[in-house]
Amino acid sequence: MKVFKNVSYDSVAKLIASNNIVAFFQGRSEAGPRALGNRSFVFDPRVINGHYHINKMKGREWYRPVAGTILEENFEEYFHTNGLKSSPFMSYACIVKEEKRYDLNTIIHVDDTCRIQTVNQNQNYHYYNLISSFNKLTGVPCLGNTSLNLSGQPIAETLEDAIDMIKNSKIEFLYLPEIKKLIFSENI
Repeated sequence: MKVFKNVSYDSVAKLIASNNIVAFFQGRSEAGPRALGNRSFVFDPRVINGHYHINKMKGREWYRPVAGTILEENFEEYFHTNGLKSSPFMSYACIVKEEKRYDLNTIIHVDDTCRIQTVNQNQNYHYYNLISSFNKLTGVPCLGNTSLNLSGQPIAETLEDAIDMIKNSKIEFLYLPEIKKLIFSENI
C-alpha cells in the first residue's frame, strides 16, 4: 500500500472521472440503511451499466441498485422533485429528468427513478467539495454512492476496518479527506 499526502478534492475527482471507484471515509460512522457520505464508495454516475462493476466489486447480486448524491443547488435541475427542496437522508426516489438520464446512467433504476441524497456545504463539507470538484471537471454535480462495505459485511466503522477492507479486496483507493490522504492498494 502507498499513502499519498496533501491530496486535493480535484485529484480525487479526476480518479473518479477516470472510472475508478473510491472508498470515502470521514467523520462519524453512519447508522441506518443509507450511506450518506461518511462511509461510502463513490463513483462516476455517467458510466453505462456501472452498477454491474460496483456490485461485482462488492460481491453482491448483479441487479442491486446503487444511489447517488447531488449538490443541493442542482437537485431540481436533474430530478422531478414535486416541490421537494432537498433530500439529505436519501429518503426519496425521484424520477430523473429525461434530458439528464445520460449523466446519471449508473444510478437510475429500471423505472427511471433514483434514490437520491442532496448535500450542501453545511451538511457535509468534504463530500460537498468533492462533488463540486467532480462537477467542475465533468459538468455533472452528482456522484454515485453506495455503502462502504462488502457483501455480508457491516459498513466500515473504523479506519482500521476500511484499511482491512481494501487490503482484502479489489478496491484500489481509500480517500481520507479530513487529513488529505489517499491510500492506494496494490492488490489487483
